[in-house]
Amino acid sequence: MRTRDINKEQLVKEKAIETIVKHGLEGFTINKLAKACGVSVGTPYVYYKDKDDLILKIVLEEGARMEDAINKNFDPEASLEDGLRIQWRNRFDYMVENPLLGQFFDQISSSSYHQQFLEMFTSSTGAFLSKFKENLGRFISNTVIRGEIDDLPIDVYWSVAFGPLYTLMRFHQQGRGITGASFQISEELIWTTFKLALKALKK
Repeated sequence: MRTRDINKEQLVKEKAIETIVKHGLEGFTINKLAKACGVSVGTPYVYYKDKDDLILKIVLEEGARMEDAINKNFDPEASLEDGLRIQWRNRFDYMVENPLLGQFFDQISSSSYHQQFLEMFTSSTGAFLSKFKENLGRFISNTVIRGEIDDLPIDVYWSVAFGPLYTLMRFHQQGRGITGASFQISEELIWTTFKLALKALKK
């Protein structure tokens, strides 16, 4: 039996993310992954049972890392402005530091895997992103109780609170804005947009 090599396992995971971002999930195969890693076709099977197992484990591992990053210094008891500012700071830093992962999760969310992870996320007993879900739920509830925002459907809240940030980051990753002109994110632009999102949410 072939032994596990931690560095090679990390390489397989990184190249899997890169390959999925570049070719999409439809074009992703273990053969293509092995070629990208410069290893034999059998090597990825040392670490993962099959393609589905690989994708599942990457989402769970990277989801946990993202959850830790988003929850950093975040207090669900904070005011709307303070709490949302920390959330924007954490999400922005995470996306800048992990540019491929945002695109990777976009691929997952528009694939047949999405339903599986959605069920794990919404399950009352599931551990997938449970701390993130708990903290955000408490934060929104507290801001409603204090009268800072209206009691909005979660989809509406999410769209107003984070949609602008994710749109700007998508433009940044593409290197062009809505008109096709070159685009690069900046701290000034992020916080100008933040103020508008905050204003839209506040009562």
